[in-house]
Amino acid sequence: MRVRRLGWAGLEVEAAGRRLLIDYVQDLTPLFTGWRPGIGLVEASGRADAALVTHLHRDHTDATALAGALTRGGPLLRPAPGHGDDVDNVATLLSERELAEHDLGAEVVDTWSVHEFGPFTVTAVPSVDGLGDPQLNWVVEAEGQRVFHGGDTMFHGWWWLVARRFAPFDAAFLPANGAVVDAPHLQPPSPVAAAMGPLQAAAAAKILGARRAVPMHYETEQPFKIPGYVEVGDPEGEFREHAGQRAHVLPVGEWLDLAS
Repeated sequence: MRVRRLGWAGLEVEAAGRRLLIDYVQDLTPLFTGWRPGIGLVEASGRADAALVTHLHRDHTDATALAGALTRGGPLLRPAPGHGDDVDNVATLLSERELAEHDLGAEVVDTWSVHEFGPFTVTAVPSVDGLGDPQLNWVVEAEGQRVFHGGDTMFHGWWWLVARRFAPFDAAFLPANGAVVDAPHLQPPSPVAAAMGPLQAAAAAKILGARRAVPMHYETEQPFKIPGYVEVGDPEGEFREHAGQRAHVLPVGEWLDLAS
């Protein structure tokens, strides 16, 4: 099995000639209005047999990109819809609408549920969303190897349960930008990061027994500055410092061969 980093939190996983996408996005301008298209995101290398999304924030669920990359009828697994009214769900409504428009037939799955696609066995595991919206993380297994994908989760107490069931991992892809979010529908604002920063990501990687810990969910080439969204200044450098020898910074567009 090998894994390619597609930018932000996107991954392409390949095994036995089959392809799986996770949090695949190609357009972040609906969410990050200062984002420059064509920088920091790359396309999948071919049609995918299935896709997974960790949650329905627009930087993790891009229905247009998924419709163009998935084989016709390919499964798309997602967490449950948000709770409450439209104000409560404002961060997920765009993705919900786009998924319906593209008729992708996304399947809502439960935590700890197991699914098989060709050579892949995927398990939906617990996650905590910093904005209060439903979220899953994913364990992907194929060809005797195992990968963890952490979306943009916060640090939580389920790491040890995931580790008991699946550790060690050949690679763990973990958010590391430690974004503090001041959103209009979430007031008063919190100074606490809504996604893991480098120290927390390194701690999660250690608990998971990750042979390689790969930071993601940050962008070093984009000059965007968005009011109400503040990231850690040097996600890569701080992650290397905290994760030590298990740190593996993977440039966008490059593959990681888990057999090596």
